[in-house]
Amino acid sequence: MPSLAARLAIRCTVLSGLVIAAPAALAQSNVCAEGPAILEKRRALIERINALGKNKRPDPQAACRTFGELVTNGSTAMKWIETNGDWCQVPGNLREGIKADHERATKFRAQACDAAKKVADMERRARQQQQGGGGGGLLGGDGLTGPMRMPQGAL
Repeated sequence: MPSLAARLAIRCTVLSGLVIAAPAALAQSNVCAEGPAILEKRRALIERINALGKNKRPDPQAACRTFGELVTNGSTAMKWIETNGDWCQVPGNLREGIKADHERATKFRAQACDAAKKVADMERRARQQQQGGGGGGLLGGDGLTGPMRMPQGAL
């Protein structure tokens, strides 16, 4: 039977090992808790996108912004899965689903942001035409029913 000092030394060694291992295990469980939080944020973003789609004329700037957030979230999710997927036992079908969803979101973001850019360009041109007095209507006027300027020069 080991002496009292040897038993105390063994107990201290085991206890110190547990104290050192406990934060590591806690940190690993916290890492695994990050995954569901990332997916919950993703679900909320998808709900926002679905709400935008219910409008007859969705706002392209809002769609671009929301899809941008979704792509950022997807990048975060992909990085988290690469780093912690095995340890946190993320199923392969979830990994593939997130990857495919991220690729689709990236394409939709590009389309939404292109539409937002086109709308912004059209609005900018319309403001410029209004500030410039129109100039695009019949005989230089503001259109068929707007005021018409009398041409200057020899009549």
